[in-house]
Amino acid sequence: MQLIRDKIEEIKSYLAGENVRFTFFYVISGLFILLNAFMVYRNVYYTLLIPFGLVILYIFFYRVDYVLLLITFCTPLAVNITQFEFNVGVSLPTEPLMFGVLLLFILKLAYENNFDPKVWRHPMTILIGIQFLWILITSITSQIPLVSFKFMLARLWFVIPFYIFTIHLFKKRQNIRLFLWLYAIPLVIVIIYTTYQHSLWAFEENAGHWVMTPFYNDHTAYGAILAMYVPVFVGLTFSRSYSRLVRFFAIIILLFLFMGLYLSYCRAAWISLVIALAFYMIILFRIKFKYIVFTLLLGGLIFYVFRFEILDSLSKNKQGTSGNFMEHVQSMSNISTDASNLERLNRWASAFRMFGERPVFGYGPGTYQFEYAPYQSSEEKTLISTNAGDRGNAHSEYIGPLAEEGLPGTLIVITLFIYSMVVAMRVYRKSKDREVRMLTLATMLGLLTYYFHGLMNNFLDTDKASVPVWGFMAILVAFDLFYVPGKEAQE
Repeated sequence: MQLIRDKIEEIKSYLAGENVRFTFFYVISGLFILLNAFMVYRNVYYTLLIPFGLVILYIFFYRVDYVLLLITFCTPLAVNITQFEFNVGVSLPTEPLMFGVLLLFILKLAYENNFDPKVWRHPMTILIGIQFLWILITSITSQIPLVSFKFMLARLWFVIPFYIFTIHLFKKRQNIRLFLWLYAIPLVIVIIYTTYQHSLWAFEENAGHWVMTPFYNDHTAYGAILAMYVPVFVGLTFSRSYSRLVRFFAIIILLFLFMGLYLSYCRAAWISLVIALAFYMIILFRIKFKYIVFTLLLGGLIFYVFRFEILDSLSKNKQGTSGNFMEHVQSMSNISTDASNLERLNRWASAFRMFGERPVFGYGPGTYQFEYAPYQSSEEKTLISTNAGDRGNAHSEYIGPLAEEGLPGTLIVITLFIYSMVVAMRVYRKSKDREVRMLTLATMLGLLTYYFHGLMNNFLDTDKASVPVWGFMAILVAFDLFYVPGKEAQE
């Protein structure tokens, strides 16, 4: 028996030797070269990607932070490859990488479970968990379960990497800075590409709706993300926490953001920045909450009293979309001839009718575009209406869930959005760190632009919006957990 053990140790020692390792390396390399030579001869080139796949696999298991930052950088440049079945697609290269992070999360949860328990206990995480529970329930009761479960899976591979993992990533403050810059730099590349393509069409307003393809599917998604990053780079530009060089590059990116936003002709994005500015003024001048509530209630009362006069006035607005800035803004209230506005009203009305049919469970997550056609009214349909389920969703982060997940789905979304603002205000008031306060305010205002934009559009089913939205929420929760007084932040 001892002889066998000695022999095994001898073999182990031999295999561990430097010469054997080199021999093994050369044998594997030679076999790989022969395999590739044969595959290239057969006009098959996929095997050339094996080394890259092995490197990515190694990074996944040992440096997942690099993977998250890589996905962040790739997101603005990712291209959606559409599938024909159910008219869904996959964004390359980001969504396969996100799916890989989701699988890694499941493995870590099963075998290590070394995630910080404070993250799981945070009310924001609990709210997100409740949202997923309701998505699961409504997927089971869905009119098209396959679509709904695909929707849930996609939402999981957005939230797990860019909320759960990034909260842990953001324990190091430098990773928060990297996250913000790594999305913004390729976004500038997209802005340059879009502006060049737009110039070929003499900056026409109609061309501004599609020149950002293939990176963004239309000008509203593009404008929403540009608006989100404007408050961030305003903060980076004017913050004294950074060197002059950093602030110089921040203002360069800010100028590109403003240029892209102006040429996007996205009215909702423009208005969302005005809303963010108004909210900033409320914080700056410390206007009490009761005055804000009183103003909103007064405004609502005035609208209710004069609703017929207001609607009559809006019906007389014939201003269409235009290359002129003021005329284009004015077209936002055109509900008589503007096809975009009328189609949005058609989608909303259809969603409310669907809600009336299934007020609790809805038709199932992700199913609106396949189910709303019978709920359209012939009087409300427009030139761009369709019955084919191929032109998008309900155009609202709040009304869409109402049709797909019932009233509980919409209430969860509203609660989640409001609570993120509560977390941001708590961190902003409690923190004594200048940079933390600035980044908290900037990301909160960035999220606010999206929350307002969500009244008229919804993009959280795409990687373009999900990465910054869930990432910004993760920044706020990370600040709340690790950067408040009495907790040392890591540089």
